[in-house]
Amino acid sequence: MMAQGVFDLLHPGHIYYLSESAKLGDELHVVIARDSRIKQRKNIFMGENERREVIESMGMVSSTILGSEGSLFDSVKKIKPNIITLGHDQEFDIDSLKGQLREAGFPDIDVVRIGNYEREGLQSSSMIKEHIQLQEGKEVFFSRKERRN
Repeated sequence: MMAQGVFDLLHPGHIYYLSESAKLGDELHVVIARDSRIKQRKNIFMGENERREVIESMGMVSSTILGSEGSLFDSVKKIKPNIITLGHDQEFDIDSLKGQLREAGFPDIDVVRIGNYEREGLQSSSMIKEHIQLQEGKEVFFSRKERRN
């Protein structure tokens, strides 16, 4: 199994995506997006090494690697998964990706989209960042005493 993503500000949606991915096989290998590939389109809070360390600590994860600076298929060559999972918000078309995998020499890899995490609350890193920005001038973090109440 291979999952991939940015994983900035870990939240329940990430945990759901990785847990559901792990259910599809014996080992889950996670590719962490490189800072250089995502900084142009995303405002990231944590660097790639910190994001990797957080994901690597999760029990359902067998291994992590930093994504390639080159071809997106370099990580596929390293991991050799039988299934690649996509998060609900990852903008890949499954049929197109399967075609690209076939063309790149990986005809037997299946691609599975993991559904959306359907619970109340902050479900994405961007939602967390927006929530923090809206709290400007307010106490954003709770004290231990406040959390117990």
